[in-house]
Amino acid sequence: MTIEQHDRTGSAGEVYRAFLKLGLTSFGGPIAHLGYFRDELVLRRRWLSDAAYADLVALCQFLPGPASSQVGFALGLLRGGILGALLAWVAFTLPSAVLLLAFAFGADALGGPVGQQLIHALKLVAVAIVAQAVWGMARNLTPDRERATIALVAVVILSFSATAVGQIAAIVAGALMGLAWCRGRDVGAAVQLPVPVSRRAGGLLLLLYVLLLFGLPAVIALWPMQWLSLFEVFYRAGALVFGGGHVVLPLLETRLVEPGWMSADAFLAGYGAAQAVPGPLFTVAAYLGAIVEPGPNGVWGATIALLGLFLPGMLLLMGVLPFWDRLRRSAHARAAMAGTNAAVVGILGAALYQPLWTSSVAAPTDFAVAVAAFVLLTAWRTPPWLVVMVTVLATLAIGHVTGPL
Repeated sequence: MTIEQHDRTGSAGEVYRAFLKLGLTSFGGPIAHLGYFRDELVLRRRWLSDAAYADLVALCQFLPGPASSQVGFALGLLRGGILGALLAWVAFTLPSAVLLLAFAFGADALGGPVGQQLIHALKLVAVAIVAQAVWGMARNLTPDRERATIALVAVVILSFSATAVGQIAAIVAGALMGLAWCRGRDVGAAVQLPVPVSRRAGGLLLLLYVLLLFGLPAVIALWPMQWLSLFEVFYRAGALVFGGGHVVLPLLETRLVEPGWMSADAFLAGYGAAQAVPGPLFTVAAYLGAIVEPGPNGVWGATIALLGLFLPGMLLLMGVLPFWDRLRRSAHARAAMAGTNAAVVGILGAALYQPLWTSSVAAPTDFAVAVAAFVLLTAWRTPPWLVVMVTVLATLAIGHVTGPL
């Protein structure tokens, strides 16, 4: 079997600039982020192929942690090495973390009808971005009836269980159907990804992930320190959650509100603010760490919480990548990955409807704005940041004419 070579020729600076742009403009939640990544890094910059990108998405859907941030971290790792991965995470995370830290200090600019219309406009952009990703990936990854059927099965599974468990079930079903239907078919050459992590280093990172998960409570029991207790709360939540930010919040609420570290109202206020900023929803940790009592809080608490919540997913990803990259080159693995890639298309298609469409398109004017954004992206090849601006202006103008939402 031939192996398509993929050379890492980018610099860490290039990775940082690309992800800072994404961190400033990627509204709409984790599914929309995957669409932004594909548009900017697969289509525009051609860092890797659609198939390799779908492979990464499928892997990160399997692992605990913030899937979109893990995909971004992996893209930075492949393009710019360890430094590129760290800079990708910082650039993608920092803008929303700073905004939520400011919100924690009282800078709430999202209230009132104008703020609500702004949030609504950003949701409509997310609908168009994900629709573009589904359209493009379907053409590349479901070119025959077998793989189109796998995508349909994934949609059906998610229609009954739109949860992290449903996503994993859809990917497993896709892999099994790929093994049955795609062996011996032309599913494309394996892409040899330049993973700059050895299997030995990967094994050590997996060991560190487990040691922190089970060792931190023992250390705290022996030497109780509030900053370490705060780190452990966020590390455990990030290590055990599947499905991203919306799923991690109940875990954090149990560990932060019930012991009295913050009020339920304060916790929910941060969740609401996190919906209106770009970047990963996991950056709500900056807000929570800043307001927690007793201290440390403020900037120091926000930093501890952010590192604690993101670290386990990144350790797990770097630990698994060198083993996964070797496994996926076999013929059986390629057939299974062809099935999982088709399932990813179905997962994105299901997410396009629920929660994006159902929470965003409530009127004919919403439909018109979303379709216009989709046409700008696909037919006119308009940069996403400009589509965001146009959509916001159109939504504000419609709101001015028709009244508040």
